[in-house]
Amino acid sequence: MKLSERLSSIAPSMTLQITAKAKELKAKGEDVISFGAGEPDFDTPQYIKQAAIDALNKGMTKYTVASGMVELKEAIVAKFKNDNKIEYSANQIIVSCGAKHSLFNAFQAILNEGDEVIIPAPYWLSYPEMVKCAGGVPIYLETKMENGFKLDVSDLKKAITPRTKALIINSPSNPTGGVYEEDELLEIANVVKNYNIFVVSDEIYEKLVYDDFKFTSIASLDDEIKKHTITVNGLSKAYSMTGWRLGYLACDANVAKVIAAYQSHSTSNPTSFAQYGGLAALTQTDTSEIDAMRVSFEKRRNIMYDIISSMKKITAFKPTGAFYMFCDISATGMKAMEFASKLLTEAKVAVIPGESFGSDKHIRLSFATSEKNIKNGLARISDWIGK
Repeated sequence: MKLSERLSSIAPSMTLQITAKAKELKAKGEDVISFGAGEPDFDTPQYIKQAAIDALNKGMTKYTVASGMVELKEAIVAKFKNDNKIEYSANQIIVSCGAKHSLFNAFQAILNEGDEVIIPAPYWLSYPEMVKCAGGVPIYLETKMENGFKLDVSDLKKAITPRTKALIINSPSNPTGGVYEEDELLEIANVVKNYNIFVVSDEIYEKLVYDDFKFTSIASLDDEIKKHTITVNGLSKAYSMTGWRLGYLACDANVAKVIAAYQSHSTSNPTSFAQYGGLAALTQTDTSEIDAMRVSFEKRRNIMYDIISSMKKITAFKPTGAFYMFCDISATGMKAMEFASKLLTEAKVAVIPGESFGSDKHIRLSFATSEKNIKNGLARISDWIGK
């Protein structure tokens, strides 16, 4: 029997392939050091876990409103107002099963068959597949390391066609760690408004920025760009809640209404007691645990960057946000997948090949691992390259 052509075109995650291979070697007793992690290596703060436990003990295990609990939506509204200087109302907020789910919902809501979505490359590997799932067409726009892997506005204008429906902005970026300055976002916002397209702004790494950088959300720039923007965020990275599957988006009320209806027929509400954990996360005034995690990541970033910068044949981009180091390995003469496969087999170090992110000359290393692993793993890479 013939399967769905749309879903049959979806590429499997190369990240998961490498991760699975690394786990297989570990299961056989191999001493594998992995730089593949896409999640913080810190535990979820206890006050968040306790809120979920309390909710369970109180019997908060039934359906909530399909688009999320009212109390949680109000906490998200307050978060946007306090952190990002954006005014939303609760009917503009949709709580979903992770930021990935929020993004998927957004593309389903705004795309018609053949609509184009501009995706700056390198990109998070799920963006193109989500766009294709919604009947859209990914249009890749290459960025350069020397420009911080950020969009050139003149290139953006050239890429826009009558079929362009949206632009994706991921700041801080996975995989590069690049973060847009406010003036850069202003230029992009003017293009978005002039061409009357959507901007889907993925801000999941918002809290993980370094060097005293001031994060700016594009929807905060003015009321007009706010109407064009679907802002996506979640609890996974900032609060180390990856397994809780709790994300959210904010957008124009008309778009939110469509997304709410769609979600009511797919997942319905996110897990009830997880939402109470999310509520605790967003309403806690003591941010010392979250701040400590960010400080630790910044220290690890500095260690990783300094070591890689001393290596031959690898050039690292120093990230301003997230917890990834994106490295150019073209001087080795190998494509990224070959490099990653041989490195894992021969040196027992797992990295993510850049083909997943739209570049076959880069690898991604996560510094969401211990300083010991960073030093030992990078020493293995250096020795392996030397051989």
